Amino acid sequence: MTRKATLTRKTKETDIVTTVNLDGSGTYNVSTGIGFLDHMLEQLSRHSLMDIELTARGDLHIDAHHTTEDSGIVLGQAVAEALGERRGIQRYGHAYIPMDETLTRVSIDISGRPYLIWKVQFTQPKLGEMDSELFREWFQAFAFNAGATLHIENLYGINNHHIVESCFKGLARSLRDAMEIDPRKTDAIPSTKGSLKG
Repeated sequence: MTRKATLTRKTKETDIVTTVNLDGSGTYNVSTGIGFLDHMLEQLSRHSLMDIELTARGDLHIDAHHTTEDSGIVLGQAVAEALGERRGIQRYGHAYIPMDETLTRVSIDISGRPYLIWKVQFTQPKLGEMDSELFREWFQAFAFNAGATLHIENLYGINNHHIVESCFKGLARSLRDAMEIDPRKTDAIPSTKGSLKG
């Protein structure tokens, strides 16, 4: 079974193409025009072992909002498509990610029911060229389009770079576990409803 997907999203604000391979080795080729976002998506790929190719051209002359949100939308949709009926997946995953003084907890349920709990605060308005508030927008876009219930809580931390990077790495590690095929239930949908499509 090959769990791959390629999607394109083109609007007046952004033009994005992505390909994902859920059973990859963590290789990536990411270019959004936003350096810090590229760095975070590379972390997502490397630590989830999901191969990600993503190219985005957006209205960065306005700000980074549309490119950030739409990249989350497209990547979430690609993951959802690659998961298909979600047969055999572990479904749940969680991770505690320490980065020096920072500790973040992430839990995910690839249930088909989208939801985001975001308990993360920043003390700087920007990281690189990104507005700090855009990170929540990315995670919300990803969760709602991947069909995932996603809880992210920064337990403590001082350095804003460490805080947001621990959120992306936490998503990566929890997503990796949730997407894994359970060898005891390789063809079963992990729900008493018989469906994980919402």
